[in-house]
Amino acid sequence: MPADHDDELHDELLRRVVAELRRPVHLDPGLDARALRAIRDDQRRRPPARRHLWLAGTALAAGLLVAVMLRLPASGGSAELPAVAAGTLETRHVEIRLSAPASSVAVVGDFNDWDPAATPLQPTADGGVWSVDLQLKPGRYHYTFLIDGRRWEGDPSEPRATKSDFGAPVSVLTVS
Repeated sequence: MPADHDDELHDELLRRVVAELRRPVHLDPGLDARALRAIRDDQRRRPPARRHLWLAGTALAAGLLVAVMLRLPASGGSAELPAVAAGTLETRHVEIRLSAPASSVAVVGDFNDWDPAATPLQPTADGGVWSVDLQLKPGRYHYTFLIDGRRWEGDPSEPRATKSDFGAPVSVLTVS
């Protein structure tokens, strides 16, 4: 694809930014002396370190108390984890499907370390439709399909990622 007018504008803008960044910066010669004097004055006005230690110790004790209180069983006597912590451990069932004429299809993404052999899809009885069931923790995942071991294709049923590190079309899956 030939370069268009926008490339020329971006190149010119980049040249101007680089030229501006290369211009020397002139600082006030007395700046260092004033900064060091301000630091020394600030150190003289600070309270003794013992007060800071007492305050840090009190904050640490309060934090530990809150952590212990959150770990105690509820009044009903059950020793379950708080709901927030329990929710992060659960996985969700996710089915990923792709309609494509192919002899093999794999899903490759950050949930399987981008390993093309880790998650092959199986053909369904529909013919031309490929499917795999995954168990994923809630979160956002980037992925793409590898068709016949050589062609990359994004998922047409999910939104595309705005940027791909490898140039392949990447889709975004949000598991809640």
